[in-house]
Amino acid sequence: MAKNIVTIGGSSSKNSINKMLAEYAGGLLKNATLTKVGLNEFEMPLFSVDLEKEKGFPKGAIELNEIIEKADGFIISLAEHNGAYSAAFKNAFDWLSRINGKVWRNKPMLLLSTSPGIRGGQSVLNIALDRFPFNGGNIVGSLPFPSFNENFIDGEIVNANLKANLQMLVDELEKAL
Repeated sequence: MAKNIVTIGGSSSKNSINKMLAEYAGGLLKNATLTKVGLNEFEMPLFSVDLEKEKGFPKGAIELNEIIEKADGFIISLAEHNGAYSAAFKNAFDWLSRINGKVWRNKPMLLLSTSPGIRGGQSVLNIALDRFPFNGGNIVGSLPFPSFNENFIDGEIVNANLKANLQMLVDELEKAL
């Protein structure tokens, strides 16, 4: 039976390179159905404990939490904004952690990051590698994907080493499922 893998691009950009990378990686899985999450699809006000107390959890957070609950695993590619999570991802993460502190439910996860720069979002990836295990992140592999626009052309990875490294990590995720 095919596993349900949730792909998330950690950006609110309609043309998110991180969403592209997460979905590309998901497409490398042999026996999976992808649930492709776009953060723009889940409306959530800026997180506030006061707002939570007054109105409860927003509908978008509840819906995203239900998708996470049904997942067998995750491929998440994080956008780096000023060395950290994008505001959209951080806001969703904050709401989700209030619904269930173990956001990722200890399900297998491949954690990626990319950017147009040569470090490929390494700073935000380091933050997530440190933080996610406290929130139920069962990280089976991670990869910063540098210079996206030079290494990902017409929907394909053109750098042989990056392609091989990503395939190896996808294979590890598949084994963990």
